[in-house]
Amino acid sequence: MSARVEQCLSKIANANAVPALQQCLIGLERESLRVNTEGKISQTGHPVSIGSALTHPYITTDYSEALLEFITPPAGSVDEALSFLKNTQKYVYDNLNNELLWASSMPCVVAGETSIPLANYGSSNSGQMKHIYRRGLGYRYGRVMQVIAGVHFNFSFSDEFWSVFQIIEANKESTQNFISESYFGLLRNLQRFGWVVPYLFGASPAICKSFLGGEDTPLQAFNENTYFHPFATSLRMGDIGYQNNKENEKGVVANYNSLNEYVKSLRYATETPCPEYEKIGVKVDGSYRQLNANILQIENEYYSTVRPKQILMGNEKPSLALFRRGVKYVELRSLDVNPFVPLGIDQQQLYFLRAFLLYCLLAESPPILRNEERAIDENEISVAHHGRDPNLKISVAGKQLNMRQQGLQLCEAMQSCCDILDQNNDSAPHAASLEIQKQKFNDPDATPSAIMLTEMRKNNEGFFHYSKRLSEKYLAYFSQLELDTAVKQQFDKLAAESLERQKQLENTETQSFDEYLQEYFAQ
Repeated sequence: MSARVEQCLSKIANANAVPALQQCLIGLERESLRVNTEGKISQTGHPVSIGSALTHPYITTDYSEALLEFITPPAGSVDEALSFLKNTQKYVYDNLNNELLWASSMPCVVAGETSIPLANYGSSNSGQMKHIYRRGLGYRYGRVMQVIAGVHFNFSFSDEFWSVFQIIEANKESTQNFISESYFGLLRNLQRFGWVVPYLFGASPAICKSFLGGEDTPLQAFNENTYFHPFATSLRMGDIGYQNNKENEKGVVANYNSLNEYVKSLRYATETPCPEYEKIGVKVDGSYRQLNANILQIENEYYSTVRPKQILMGNEKPSLALFRRGVKYVELRSLDVNPFVPLGIDQQQLYFLRAFLLYCLLAESPPILRNEERAIDENEISVAHHGRDPNLKISVAGKQLNMRQQGLQLCEAMQSCCDILDQNNDSAPHAASLEIQKQKFNDPDATPSAIMLTEMRKNNEGFFHYSKRLSEKYLAYFSQLELDTAVKQQFDKLAAESLERQKQLENTETQSFDEYLQEYFAQ
């Protein structure tokens, strides 16, 4: 499992490239619902005091006006990323009016589709596009599943590392091509081994019954207001979460075997009409219901667990940015919000993920064929719904093997990655985190999903009351924190500047929205 990994690590060490390897960057995107004191989804607008959701670099909204998203810039250390996230959330808490931030991935009581306000980004063309895109998602999939929250982990290696690694690999391509194809190898392995993420960090084994709106379900009743599955780890990543099932049925699956194939597959999905979505209509009685009637309105609608990313220039399509400038970083999207910590993610998770992505880069990564695509999807769903079943098997190279044994083997294979990342660090945080993850494979009761159900039973709480209690606990935590004056002033400045940028956009645009949309899709 790890022969190539060991060989690469040895060459990196011999080339004195360990410091360059350790300079990897991480960024976080944490989503959280604003709820009122009763625990219902907030019906108030995005707080003006924290800035414009359209133009603020670090505080925005996702699908709903009530679904906040906190974004950290690339950070050189785990502590730096978490510190920025903590300051951001503290600033937002200080500007909330008698509201809470929901502590779990799965939403609180949902009073039907109309209880979920669409995110509003103002009257500019870019703001209208973001709003109409979300309206289209509601028509296509329903609004309820759009308010599930998660944490995204962004990761990149340093330019210095890539320079040395290309020499080590004796690669003669252009640097940009080498980096992109290396990242795509990483992404393929991240999918192959991605089932470990819901097992180790999944924290959504139960949901509020209101989430399903009275629909039939194979889930069991935990109490009068909660459904659960006894062995579930992450229902968010399972059948009830946001999956592109309709797109997959139409044969649209992003191809991760190369950058060109990936771009080609997404372009096909965003340029091919879908009869089912044509029935919805695009512009009806002068009002847009969706951006278009294609299989995907835009590329972001394809909700995979991983994405290659490039920083966009202006109104650039993501696939065009990748085609022009290659992969800048990768995004892992399968993390549940960690309900046991105020920030929704902690150090142990981030140290493990850094080592995990290094392993995924260095391990053999052959192309993913159709049979393996299906196996990857099946493994993810199986672990999401049945991960703590001691007899659960997953598909590995065409064989059905015990999931926990595979997890332990993966951890053993990752040991050297942890060791090299821990070099010259006496506390060895990567190795320490790896030991904690091994314990979870040895004992499913140590997983977050098991601990969550245990605490719910102990406190005689359903999902809603359990999550509301934690949300109130973190409100108290952030209330006691003091935000550094300089940090507060910086956030105040960012808020004011973002509002001014939005205003300028709205006041200076001369192009009609129809023209704007046509120009965007013509790229």
